[in-house]
Amino acid sequence: MITESTMLQNRYFDSVFLMRVSKRLSEQPGINYAALVMGTPKNMQILADAGYDGIDALGASSNDLVVTLKADSAHEARLALDSFEQFLVRDSARPTAKTVRSIEQALTEQPDSNIALVSVPGEFAAREARQALESGLNVFLFSDHVSIEDELSLKMLAMGKGLLMMGPDCGTSIIGGVGLGFANAVRRGGIGVIGASGTGTQEVTSLIHRWGSGISHAIGVGGRDLSDEIGAISTLQAIDALDRDPNTSVILLVSKPPGANTVTRVNERLETCTKPVVTCYLGGQQEAPSGLNKVTTTFNLDDAATAAIRLAGGIRVDEESSVSPESAQRERARLKARQKYVRGVFSGGTLCYQAQQVLRDAGLFVRSNEPLEKGGELQDSSVSVEHTLVDMGADEFTEGKPHPMVDSTQRVRRILSEAEDPQVAVLLLDCVLGYVAAEDPGGDIAPAISEAIRIAKKRGDDLSVVVSICGTELDAQELGGQVDTLHRAGATVLMSGFQAASYAAALVAGRE
Repeated sequence: MITESTMLQNRYFDSVFLMRVSKRLSEQPGINYAALVMGTPKNMQILADAGYDGIDALGASSNDLVVTLKADSAHEARLALDSFEQFLVRDSARPTAKTVRSIEQALTEQPDSNIALVSVPGEFAAREARQALESGLNVFLFSDHVSIEDELSLKMLAMGKGLLMMGPDCGTSIIGGVGLGFANAVRRGGIGVIGASGTGTQEVTSLIHRWGSGISHAIGVGGRDLSDEIGAISTLQAIDALDRDPNTSVILLVSKPPGANTVTRVNERLETCTKPVVTCYLGGQQEAPSGLNKVTTTFNLDDAATAAIRLAGGIRVDEESSVSPESAQRERARLKARQKYVRGVFSGGTLCYQAQQVLRDAGLFVRSNEPLEKGGELQDSSVSVEHTLVDMGADEFTEGKPHPMVDSTQRVRRILSEAEDPQVAVLLLDCVLGYVAAEDPGGDIAPAISEAIRIAKKRGDDLSVVVSICGTELDAQELGGQVDTLHRAGATVLMSGFQAASYAAALVAGRE
């Protein structure tokens, strides 16, 4: 395998768009990997650490686009590089925006704007977000690798100006029906969501939609907002905003457990809300905190969505399930005695986290690269041990590479690797739809699912592949078609991450 690289001077592209282009380049004949990044020192170091040789010779600056490929041959690499400009042309069927180079230029073109979406390399994200706040704009900060000191400073600035700072590392928001980041298409309704997790927000808003209700707003706050270092600054602002909003009748807060000091402050504010409140602190112990009389406490996203729908005056409309107790029993009976373990390969971090909780509550000890509890850390994220659930969207897998919601290449390799282990009983996967997600996420992993089942059958085993799907029928990827594709590949498909993890736990219960 050889490495070939090139550079385009003074050509800036946002990270989400570059993830899509990387995926398309990786699909070209003879190309094993493709990385497209802005030439910041950090990105150059990431590429060097990943084994992309010779990139220092490019002399790239932070304003330059670096394209580097790992290919079977120099000829195939050169063919891809000679034609890659065509991949930088955005889809002409979609609305296009005029290119601007600064916040000031953007406001000149569109002076009525009130939100800036910032998606730039982490080294520059805080600077751009600060400029947007100083210009009177609320900020959706998609970028990660922003220091906690910068996050605190930005959120204090936003609060002082009466603005909202969503993020950093804010994956999803829905503001006034408009999805930002990895959001799903959902109907408008009376439930307002505050999410300190991107995929958690996607999952719960999709469930609320599919189960018959709707979303007023879904405000992402970033995964660290409820830590004691940040103190829930954006969360408290979002609570105030939804409590005042005439179109919101119920408030739903989704997060990992808040910091010990922060949870008290958040709970005190929730108790004073004029509207019903539902909390879902994933990963915590399943006991309601004392002193909360006006708050409905839940511990998984399914229960959270159900409670919010009920409090909004609706009735949950259950979806037809393809899994019956009898089918689960038959699936268990097919497994060999040596098949004991669940291996999860996730694109959504919150779905991985919730699945760990489900398996833990079923009495199973789970390891992960993003563990639920201390002691569950994998020694090597590339090597699974017994029950292992891996978040493929974690920084260690995405530095210099596209996010798995956009490009499933790394997930496919991990799925096939797990299938080689004769002790694996269940492969637990997710399939996430949405505005920025892959055009055909189910189709991207379906061949790997079929091949994993074939690998197991070749040695005389029956491997159970369980997939949860996150999205709605309004998403461009077509929910029903995605389900059909996964079924045809041999997977058991469940319509929520909680249901899928519970089913996987049931298949291996008592087998250790």
